[in-house]
Amino acid sequence: MGAVTTALIAIAAVALGWCTIEIACKPCLEKGREAIDRNLNPDYDPDDDADTTAPLNPDYAEAAAASSTVVKAV
Repeated sequence: MGAVTTALIAIAAVALGWCTIEIACKPCLEKGREAIDRNLNPDYDPDDDADTTAPLNPDYAEAAAASSTVVKAV
């Protein structure tokens, strides 16, 4: 009877550990599962997600203004 009790306690510990990890890492696990689902979906096209009209550097005006400043090196 001791072996059965030990086995039940071990199974309960594994189940509680699994639940703890699922709760603690929920956002990360959901993103990973979504990525796996997309990867295994034969109808998924990664090009459909990309916004092809968006500029590659959206802060170009700010970057150009910042790069044209004069710096005096001594």
